[in-house]
Amino acid sequence: MAMPSSPNRSPTVPDNPIARFFWKGPPMTTNSADTANTAIAKEAVETNGAQSQQTGPPTLQLDNVSYAYTKGGKRVLKNISHDFQAGKVHAITGPSGAGKTTLLSLISGLANPTEGMVLVDGTDLSERDRYRFRSHDSGVIFQSFNLLPNLTVAENIILSMDASGKSFDKPKKAIVEELLKQVHLPKEYANERILHLSGGEQQRVAIARALSYGPSIIVADEPTGNLDLATQDDIMGISRTLAHDGHRCVIIVTHSPEVAKTSDEVFELAPIRRRR
Repeated sequence: MAMPSSPNRSPTVPDNPIARFFWKGPPMTTNSADTANTAIAKEAVETNGAQSQQTGPPTLQLDNVSYAYTKGGKRVLKNISHDFQAGKVHAITGPSGAGKTTLLSLISGLANPTEGMVLVDGTDLSERDRYRFRSHDSGVIFQSFNLLPNLTVAENIILSMDASGKSFDKPKKAIVEELLKQVHLPKEYANERILHLSGGEQQRVAIARALSYGPSIIVADEPTGNLDLATQDDIMGISRTLAHDGHRCVIIVTHSPEVAKTSDEVFELAPIRRRR
C-alpha cells in the first residue's frame, strides 16, 4: 500500500521518493464535510476522539485530527486522538478505506490535518520546520522499498544521509556497516547492487536507509506485506529492537494479524460511517 499522492500537492513536488520525502515545500490543507469515524486502541475504545490512557510522556500525539483531500470533500479521517510513545511498536490496523495510509502521511509530515493537530514532543507539527522533521526526526519505510535498483546498498543509504543535510561524526561507510549489522545483513552487502537482492534483503536495506540519519520516529507502510513469514518475523524482531533497545517510536501500518499480535499496541481504525 503506497502512500497516496494528495490532489492538494503542489505540481513542483519531485517524483523521486527520497527527494519527495525531503521536499521542503509545504503541502496544502483544506476544509471538509461532516462524517463520523471510530478508532479503537488495545487499551481502550476510541470513538470520535475519545482518547486512551497511557503512561509516560508521548513522543507523538494525534489531537482531534481530521483530514479531507479536497475542499468541501468527504473526510477520510475525523476526530482521531491517540498517543504514540517512544520505546514501543505501534500497529495501525483496519480495513481498506479506513484511512490508515492517510494517517501515516500526517504522522510523517507529508501532509497537514484539515482540523486538529499532530504534536511531536508537545509541539504542533504544522508549526515546526517540516523539512527538518522529515530529514532529522522521522524515517519512512515503504512497502515497495523505493530503493534505486542500479545503485549499491551503500550508495542508497548514503544518498539518504546526504539528502538529510545532517553532519555525522563517523565516516559514512562505517555508519553503513553499523546499520547493516542492525538489520541482520553482512557488511559485505554494502557493495551489492539492489537489483541483485531478494525482497527481504531489500526491505532490510530500506530499514537501514530510514535509520541512516538517526530519527527518533520510524513510520512504516506495510513493511512485511510482500515477505514470507520467516522474513516477516525477522523484520518485526528488528522493529522491536529499534523500539525497545533504541527507545524509538515505531509506527507500522499493517493488514497482518501476525504483525499486530507482535506489536506492543494495536490502534485500529474503522471506516467512516457516511450520513445518508
